[in-house]
Amino acid sequence: MNAKVVIFDWDGTIVDSIEHIASSLHHAAAELGFPTLEKAAYRNIIGLGMVDALKALYPAATDQEINDIREAYSRFFFAKEATPQQIFNGMTEVITDLRTLGKGRAVATGKSRRGLDSALRSSGLHGHFDVTRCADETRSKPHPAMLEEILRFYNLEPSEAVMIGDTTFDLEMAQRIGMPSIGVRWGSHDDEALGRFAPRAIVGSVAELRRELGLR
Repeated sequence: MNAKVVIFDWDGTIVDSIEHIASSLHHAAAELGFPTLEKAAYRNIIGLGMVDALKALYPAATDQEINDIREAYSRFFFAKEATPQQIFNGMTEVITDLRTLGKGRAVATGKSRRGLDSALRSSGLHGHFDVTRCADETRSKPHPAMLEEILRFYNLEPSEAVMIGDTTFDLEMAQRIGMPSIGVRWGSHDDEALGRFAPRAIVGSVAELRRELGLR
């Protein structure tokens, strides 16, 4: 693969944050008296913007109730920030090696801008990306708006970039505009779900991802 730009999802792809997100959603729902769901239900919606995710989990909730859960979630989530130890082993090197090769690096995430900026700072990855897009400043995945905005930043066509993610939302987003994608097995969704969106590959290790990206 000779992509000019590599676009990464954040949670479950670069950072091992899935359980923390699921636990924060669980605690927020319990605090406000909403039914607490199985962890699998919370894990399954990770990748969507928070409003879309909460509406999927609690379709009968009012807009005010969605906002209340969102605020409670933020309190639990931001009590523990991302640290370098939570980055999946080898992913920092993937990003820095792409930079050394002159490849563009971007993030397209369901996180809020506040959440991503905090995670970038506390994880030590701030400054490693040319451009980032978050769900609260554009359309939520799987709508391809954030990919389209990233491509405009670089003035590139979809075929000149690749999307890397752990959820169907990531791969569907890429598929909608004809962008190649790579699924990773260490996040939220399994091979069967990821495979429905025709990724170039589904990788089970960072070493496999490096090979797909042409990194030594």
